[in-house]
Amino acid sequence: MTDEPLAASRPMALGLRRPNVAGRYRELRAHLRSPLYRNAYALMLNTGVTGLLGVAYWLLAARHYSAVEVGRASAIYAAMSLLSGLTAFSLLGAVTRFVPQSGRRTGFFVRRAYLFSSLASVLVAVPFLLTVRHWGASYAQLTGLIPGLVFIACVIAWGIFTLQDGVLTGLRSAKWVPLENGAFGVVKIVLLLALATAVPALGIDISWMLPVIVSLPLINLLIFGKLMPRHHLLTSDSRPPATRQIGRFLAGDYTGALCMLAVANLLPIAVAVRSGPGMTAYFYMAWTVGGVLDLLAVNMAMSLTVEGAFDSQTLAANCRSALRRMLFILVPAATLVALIARPALSLYGPRYAAYGAPILELLALATLPKMLTELYLGALRAQSRTRLVAVIQVTRCVLILGLALGLTAVMGITGAGIAALASQLVIALAILPGLRRVLAADRPGPAAVRRRAARRAYSPAAARTGRPAKARPEGENS
Repeated sequence: MTDEPLAASRPMALGLRRPNVAGRYRELRAHLRSPLYRNAYALMLNTGVTGLLGVAYWLLAARHYSAVEVGRASAIYAAMSLLSGLTAFSLLGAVTRFVPQSGRRTGFFVRRAYLFSSLASVLVAVPFLLTVRHWGASYAQLTGLIPGLVFIACVIAWGIFTLQDGVLTGLRSAKWVPLENGAFGVVKIVLLLALATAVPALGIDISWMLPVIVSLPLINLLIFGKLMPRHHLLTSDSRPPATRQIGRFLAGDYTGALCMLAVANLLPIAVAVRSGPGMTAYFYMAWTVGGVLDLLAVNMAMSLTVEGAFDSQTLAANCRSALRRMLFILVPAATLVALIARPALSLYGPRYAAYGAPILELLALATLPKMLTELYLGALRAQSRTRLVAVIQVTRCVLILGLALGLTAVMGITGAGIAALASQLVIALAILPGLRRVLAADRPGPAAVRRRAARRAYSPAAARTGRPAKARPEGENS
């Protein structure tokens, strides 16, 4: 007897579950149809894929190459990233901001960005090579004409490789970014292992740059041959931005991007100059892993800028959604990285864990206040308020580098991690009022809410509901 009701209830329970599962599936599909989330998740996936492949790459490099070779190669890579970033990385904000609005002139805008980045890369690489003898033993391999020309070509290629990710994002086709960079990471590891015994002195350098050079024509064939014609059709009515408008945007955003680059690249270079190749390797591993977490917030902010450029009316709502999603993703991720910092870095060797783990723990915690700052910067770029972007970035750069220089002299390389955490906390507290205004921009203020509530309370419809009416203020006629 007792089995019948139980048996009868099972189909009903299953029937109740099926619509729930189907409903959640529909919600997920609707969620992923949003360009804000679709682009952001693709960029976050790219960060995760490239981060894991990057960790595997440097882990294998540490196992198959000497600490001196790893330190030398990482120092050269840091210098190359800084030099190409002076142009390419600094143009990313403008690319993601104006590609959505360029319409049929998108191709011309992208080609002009590539050309500007290439010419400027030459201009900044030449002075570095002329003074390379003064930068320490880590850069001794760059002396001479042939190594110098190869280094300049690598800076140009890395700049275009960086910019094309911004172009894909601006075209709302960020799904290609993790595919491109994932393939780059896999090929890079294969070459690293293959060259470890053949050419150990150049294996890291060749394995890093050869896949970049090969991928450039393939990715740009996709951009100009397939994605851009579709973008032209969707944005044919858009009015392309004027050169003066782009110039005003770059005047502020370029300054801010330079400061971000300085923080990302000058600290490893400073360690290379002061501490030599061995300590550079220990510091750089922690710095690389911490940079992956930083990029999660930057990715969401970049997607927010793109969607704000397409439709400024949705900026506040998109900003609130982005904040909730970033909290959901970044808080657990930062906590996990801080907890496993020491065992993770011990995979590279005991000295990597001893010197790098304290830095990685501090950097993981620093990503939480930085998340708020990056979200605010993404909203400011969508509003073309790049003067304020520059002020925030300059202030943050001065704080981090100033504190790092002082603390590193006293505490060693761990001082750089303390400087990053303290500076991010200060900046996050400073921008909090502005971020709150952006989040509430499409919501009525307290006075408007009170007026709306008063109108509802005194309306005839409220009286017909049968609820007790509020007492009228004194002096009103009955």
